[in-house]
Parts: sequence; structure tokens; C-alpha cells
Amino acid sequence: MSEPTNAIKDPADWTTGEEPATGAQESYLNTLASEAHEEVPDGLTKAEASVKIDELQEKTGRGR
Repeated sequence: MSEPTNAIKDPADWTTGEEPATGAQESYLNTLASEAHEEVPDGLTKAEASVKIDELQEKTGRGR
């Protein structure tokens, strides 16, 4: 019996990663960017938004 894995797929490997960021991603990015006193670039893809969210969570302490 194999153990289940909780592996998280790298955003660069997402099949939908090149699609535009979702509304939820954009909303959360704007919240994080405001807290981090940063600007969010327009036109991010889903994968780029995910990477930026991770970066800003780390910077704001929300990723803990």
C-alpha cells in the first residue's frame, strides 16, 4: 500500500498556468501588495500570480 503524497505541483508545470490570473488571485495579490507596500504588475498569468502570492506571503508573514 503506497502512502498518499501531498506534493504541490510547481506553478511552472500547471497546464492552465498560462491563463490569466483568477479574480481571487488578483484580489489576494492586491491585499498582500498593499500590506507589503508593493505594486502588482498587470496581466499576470495564473502561474505568475501564484509565485507572486508566495513571495508576498513570505514578505508579509502571512505564509506561516
